[in-house]
Amino acid sequence: MKNLIYILTFIITTTVIAQNATPLDVKKQQLKQALAYGDDAVAAANMYAIISIEGPQSTYKDSLAYLYFNARNYSSCFLVTNDILKNNSNNLELLEMQAISLESLGVYGKAAEVYETLLTKTNNNYHAYKLAGLQLALNKFEAANATIKKANQLPDDGKIEVTFQVNKNYNENVNLKAAIAYVEGIIALNLKKNAEAKLSFERAIKLFPDFVLAKGKLEALNAIKE
Repeated sequence: MKNLIYILTFIITTTVIAQNATPLDVKKQQLKQALAYGDDAVAAANMYAIISIEGPQSTYKDSLAYLYFNARNYSSCFLVTNDILKNNSNNLELLEMQAISLESLGVYGKAAEVYETLLTKTNNNYHAYKLAGLQLALNKFEAANATIKKANQLPDDGKIEVTFQVNKNYNENVNLKAAIAYVEGIIALNLKKNAEAKLSFERAIKLFPDFVLAKGKLEALNAIKE
């Protein structure tokens, strides 16, 4: 009986609040509830409603981009970030989300352009690493070589790890410095610079002794030499 009284009191109070609230307040409350319940579809619908009320400069556009990104809806995330960045090109988090979205969609050329923009703004070795990887995928080996060497020279905070797929059942997490050395070796192989590639793979293994992929590449190079 006591619980029933509490529930009835809550319903009455909520109804009174709803009666006194503006349409914007109602939508924000519904959004809060949808997020609490993990209902992304309802959350997105309420964000759109809030944006339509607040106008093009609504900060809820950012929230919508994050919602789509976290749901791995990369096409919608790209469209939202692209719209926001037209008026705020210095938002680094949205730029990175856009780059990741484009890469995930397989639009490597555009993703490389965004990472290049990011790199000029951040001078971050991870962004340089990502750019080099995309240039490698696009067969722009000379550009990739210059970029990965820059990545190797930039400061590293030791916090970032990169995941490599060894086979369909096993992935390995490698520290960024070792990953940079490994990709530098792959690029050198594509440039037919086997001696440089060998040095890069050796450096990768020194930085991460259990680096399976780097060990495999080094063994293959040694076999060719023999």
